[in-house]
Amino acid sequence: MADREETLTLRANGLTFSALAAGQGEVVLCLHGFPDNMRSFRFQLPTLAAAGYRAVSPMIRGYEPSSQPADGDYHLIRMAEDVVGWIDELGEERVHLVGHDWGALISYATAAYAPHRLRSLTTLAIPHPGRLRTDGIAKLPSQLWNSWYVFFFQLRGLADLVVEARDWAFIEKLWRDWSPGWELPSAELDHVKRTLAQPGVKRAALGYYRAMLNPFSGAAKDTEKLLSAKTPVRTLAFTGALDGCMDTRLHDVAMVDGDFPAGMEVARVAGAGHFLHQEKPEEVNRLLIDWLGRG
Repeated sequence: MADREETLTLRANGLTFSALAAGQGEVVLCLHGFPDNMRSFRFQLPTLAAAGYRAVSPMIRGYEPSSQPADGDYHLIRMAEDVVGWIDELGEERVHLVGHDWGALISYATAAYAPHRLRSLTTLAIPHPGRLRTDGIAKLPSQLWNSWYVFFFQLRGLADLVVEARDWAFIEKLWRDWSPGWELPSAELDHVKRTLAQPGVKRAALGYYRAMLNPFSGAAKDTEKLLSAKTPVRTLAFTGALDGCMDTRLHDVAMVDGDFPAGMEVARVAGAGHFLHQEKPEEVNRLLIDWLGRG
């Protein structure tokens, strides 16, 4: 059957990535965030397949031993290069790109890095990163409190120990805090823990946050240019009204029409938190399929 889920191996930039895929048609690349894995889009893949798309959900850089670069570079420009490599590997000229959390940041970076390779952009839970760091924080300084974990992750050694302690209790807390009133099924939580427990994955996952606050490397400067740039790809930005990680009001101040010359819409999902595509899959899927079909 065309919509039966399969496992793929993708290669880019000398690294190897596992991916889940389903369906045939225009490719929709779905990028997960933290703390998560390629199963994040388990509710979207079959729906996209049934709607006539080829949905592909890869593990992002570092989330398995085969995709951990020797130089430990987890700047967003490197992940944008990974996405372009995946598009080439899949034999496509252009794809629809969907990203959640870090996957959303990677998607914004890719839209600035290689807009000609994208049919559309869909982000979940993260507004435009350039505006987020300026207008967003200025108007909603309470977001700094929500983002306390970003600063905690800079404590190398201590943070690494705490994150894994007591069977990854820290990770469970993040899921609860970020999606209040919703609980990730235990089987899926086990998948997440097994992902993070693989050799090098915890360090890689925290490496994203450490690279983000390291402004001195050439990769950091190139990344900053991408994140500050306009988004020249038509964009749908989802936000969960109850998001405990990224205040939903940031989408009101950090999503500015002028930054999206190809068009932009914001979809706020009532009763959902940070992991809105898992909490309210039917609503998210309906809006996503409608959005993709307009292109």
